Amino acid sequence: MKVTIKSIEYYLPPATEDGNALKKENPDWSIEDIEKKTGVDVRYISAPEQTATDMAALAAEKILSSGLQKKEIEFLILITQSPDYALPTSACILQDRLGLDKSCMAFDVNLGCSGFIYGLAIAGALIDAGLVHKGLLLCSDTYSKYIDKTDRTCRPLFSDAASAALLSSSDHNDIGPFEMGTDGSGFNNLILPSSGTRVNDQQADDKNLFMNGSEIFMFTMDMVPKCVNALLDKSGTQMEDIDLFIFHQASKLVIDNIIRRLNLPEEKVYVNYNQIGNTVSASIPIALSQALQERRLKNNDQVMLVGFGVGYSWGSCLLRWSEQT
Repeated sequence: MKVTIKSIEYYLPPATEDGNALKKENPDWSIEDIEKKTGVDVRYISAPEQTATDMAALAAEKILSSGLQKKEIEFLILITQSPDYALPTSACILQDRLGLDKSCMAFDVNLGCSGFIYGLAIAGALIDAGLVHKGLLLCSDTYSKYIDKTDRTCRPLFSDAASAALLSSSDHNDIGPFEMGTDGSGFNNLILPSSGTRVNDQQADDKNLFMNGSEIFMFTMDMVPKCVNALLDKSGTQMEDIDLFIFHQASKLVIDNIIRRLNLPEEKVYVNYNQIGNTVSASIPIALSQALQERRLKNNDQVMLVGFGVGYSWGSCLLRWSEQT
C-alpha cells in the first residue's frame, strides 16, 4: 500500500498500580509468581470518570497540536472495545470533540489486540482507493473498568492507554502486505459476558471480564508462528530480512515462547510490557512509538507488526519505516 505513518503518539493515564498495591489488597496472592509469568512491573489505570474516548482525544490532540490543519483530516477510525455508549459510535463523538470537519468520515472498529493491524489495513484501503488522503487511526481501551479486583488472571496484566497514528498517502509502498484471520470458536475464552443483548440466566449479573488464560496461550502458540511464516511467504521475505519484530505485548510468558518457537534473536524483538502492561489495541502502536524514541528503528528498516487475541482474531503486516521530515 502506498501509505505511510506520518507520526504516532500515545497517552497513559497518571494513575499507576504495581505489585505492592495488588499485594496490599490481595495478601494471599504470590506476586513474585504472577510477575514471573506476566513480566509486568507497573500498569496504568484510567480515572473512574475517564473513558476510552477521553484518552483517545488526548492522544489525538498531541498530533493535531503539531501544526497540522484539522481540515486535512479526512477520516477518523477508533479501535476500541470500551466505547462510551453502545450507541452512538464513539468516533462520531471524537470528530466533534476534536473539532474536525463535518466532511470527515468517522467510525469504530470493535477489535482488541489485533485491532491496530486491521485499522492499518482499513485505512490503507481507503487511501489506496483514493477516497481519502490523510486521517487518524486511534486505539484506546479501558479494560481496568471491566476487571474484578480479586481476579488474579486479568488484573495483574491489563493496562489502560490510548494511541494516535497519522496516516497519509505516500509515493512508496510503506505498509503491507497483510496476513489476517479469525477463529470465532474461541469467542468465550476472552469475553465480557453481560455486555450486550445476548445474556442468559447464569450471566445476567456477570459484569466482569473473563479470560481463560491457558486456552488463550495455546491459541497464541499455534496461530502466531503460522501467521508470521505466512506473511513471510506472501511477501517473499526471509526472517533475517526483518530488522525489528513488534508483537502485541501480551505478557512475558507469551512473548518469550513466541521468540523460542520462531527462533528469533531477542535483540530483534521489541518489548515494553514490563513498564506498561498489556494495553490491548494500543499495545502495538505504543511499542512502535517507544521503539522510535529509543532509536531502535532507523530509516528504511523493515518491521513486522503482529497482533493477536480476543475473538479469536489475528493479523500481521510489514512496515517499511520512513523517517518523516
